[in-house]
Amino acid sequence: MTKQSLTEEIIRIGKLLWDKGLVTGFNGNISARVDAETILITATGTCLGYLKVTDIVTLSLKTGEVIGEGKASSERFMHTEVYKNFPDIKAVVHTHPTYTNGFFLSNETLEPKTFEAKFYLGTVKSVPQSTPSVTAMEPVVKELKVSNIVVLRNHGVVAMGPDLFYAFVLIQELEEQTKVELVNIHFSKINSLRDSSAAPQNDGIKKKYKLFSKDQIEEIVRLVNGDAQMQELGQKTAMNMDLAVCLQETGAIYSFKFENGRITKTANDAGAEFLITANENIWRSVFNREIDPFVATTQKKMNLRGDFARISKWYAPCSRIFQLWTQVPVE
Repeated sequence: MTKQSLTEEIIRIGKLLWDKGLVTGFNGNISARVDAETILITATGTCLGYLKVTDIVTLSLKTGEVIGEGKASSERFMHTEVYKNFPDIKAVVHTHPTYTNGFFLSNETLEPKTFEAKFYLGTVKSVPQSTPSVTAMEPVVKELKVSNIVVLRNHGVVAMGPDLFYAFVLIQELEEQTKVELVNIHFSKINSLRDSSAAPQNDGIKKKYKLFSKDQIEEIVRLVNGDAQMQELGQKTAMNMDLAVCLQETGAIYSFKFENGRITKTANDAGAEFLITANENIWRSVFNREIDPFVATTQKKMNLRGDFARISKWYAPCSRIFQLWTQVPVE
């Protein structure tokens, strides 16, 4: 490519990086090899999203000095060292992507989870960075020998390749995989907390109860009244209500009186403010953790009698009750 076409490509890639949110403000720099002795590089203090032809300067690889007019990026040493150590490399892109920087503040490597990223990125490593501009290139070059992209911790990322678009794609893919990893961590923690909160209080084989037997009702009361999370939620939401469950086949009703989230009385009150009715198979699925009562109600597998808007304010403590129900499985 000619110097003019390389200049235009640098401007195009700068805008692309900006549009994709991979650079902000005045951070980042781009360079491209012209020949064995010179490169083009963005000037210092430029915004990659709004580059002009005059923002691209020519730099000598041998001396590191600007040829002609302009002031080269403060990262010119990093760029020239990459080209000197990798004669076949034609382009270098350096940015400060948000998610990548955030992830590597507390991690040294990233193992991509998706198949395509494993092929294109492999394991992405990082090197310590203690200065605003890169001054120690040895560890950077070492990692670039095994991968075309490396992260500078507390700073940013450097990608190199046969052309500028290739380097751009590496940075974009890394940022995307970092987002995937963070989302994965988030949901893994949610699932872990959910499993932990719903897990039995003790290990071993759980006792199974006859559906709505006296023993099962008593165990439900013991679990609800002994659960610190439930009591906190009940007091916080002032959960004062009568909730009853009904076995559709027999019409049998079992009611619970709640006062600030604590069960103070059990009975067979058909006039309870809220009544949940379902057949035996659905109730077994609920207690055996095969279906969520809220989902079953929404899907009309269970019928709720009562003011739905009113019970909604107790959504959190009710959710906890349903979690505790799974600790009293039925035969």
